[in-house]
Amino acid sequence: MSQKIDISIISSGASLADARLHRLTRALLRAGLSVEIFAPGEIKDAPSPDSKLFIRRPFFRAHWKASSLGPRYFRSRYFVFRSKGRVIYAISPEAIAPSFAIAKLIRRKLAVDFFEDYLRLLNDRAWTKSYFGIVGWIAKSDTKSALWFARRADLTTVADVQVPPFDARNRLVVRNLPDASLLTLSGERSSTPKAIYIGDLRKSRGLHDMLRVAELATDWDFDFVGGVASSDQELVDQWLRSHDPNQTRVRFHGRLAPQESWKFAAGAWVGLSLLESTPAFIEAVPSKLYEYMAVGLATISTPLPRCVELISASNSGAIESTPEGVAERLKSWQVNSEELDRLRSQGAKWASENLDSEREYAIFAAEMAKLTR
Repeated sequence: MSQKIDISIISSGASLADARLHRLTRALLRAGLSVEIFAPGEIKDAPSPDSKLFIRRPFFRAHWKASSLGPRYFRSRYFVFRSKGRVIYAISPEAIAPSFAIAKLIRRKLAVDFFEDYLRLLNDRAWTKSYFGIVGWIAKSDTKSALWFARRADLTTVADVQVPPFDARNRLVVRNLPDASLLTLSGERSSTPKAIYIGDLRKSRGLHDMLRVAELATDWDFDFVGGVASSDQELVDQWLRSHDPNQTRVRFHGRLAPQESWKFAAGAWVGLSLLESTPAFIEAVPSKLYEYMAVGLATISTPLPRCVELISASNSGAIESTPEGVAERLKSWQVNSEELDRLRSQGAKWASENLDSEREYAIFAAEMAKLTR
């Protein structure tokens, strides 16, 4: 390879469609750094083409389920060995230990990223209890190991203030603030009321509640953009067969790249964020709340503490604790559209004045650039 590479992003878990991967990559490219990405997924879902961006494909493609542990562990080693960047940037927990070893062995710099509090997140996953809990024990042990190595990396980025490790030698919070180049403004409201949700679809992220809302708010259309968890796919299929077999009112679009995902915001009225109060979410601010405001949508959220704080500060939506409450709120906004438009406008104004995405991503890119020197 004759091309000099500054940053090798190693993502053995998150696919090329992952929104944080896109945001971090674009920040590095804007700073003039060359980037190669190793990640599963389709080329069409990768960050937009750039002369300094290289998407590395495996020499062969295993017909494994991309998210299962076996393929993730294989990719975490295979990708690292193929990387050529001055800095290895491991953004999947299972890739951190091998990245640390290779970086030390051949004297390259190591940066790592934690999307969220993975130890708490594992408590939300039903698959961790399979095979008498052995799979969960392996995943938790690997995450603890990743945290140990992350503390010793040259740079450790985390997606929010509550995400460990807190005692890393060089820790930088890089929030999932909106990247305007990936978003589509909601613009004028569509003639039929429409609510959207963009993100992973599973019970803990409000999937069951959103389907119940769709049953109750029959005048509304719903666009759900994101991959459905395998544990919930049968429920979704059964729900559609019995409630909306042609998906004319409730539409599932699957996992899409960020720019494609946010096209569904055009004409939408409301963004939904109905996360359950799980250990992983209780202290979190879903990135979609920032993005809903940035594109001009009102938000309905469940009463997670930091979500309540954000929506109260921005006056951009409402807090509801039950599907019935959400449905009633949608119906009231359908009748009182002036109130809805006021919330949409206030949210967009607050985002413009308080979310300095350009500065935060520039700081991140500058720290990464230092490691390449």
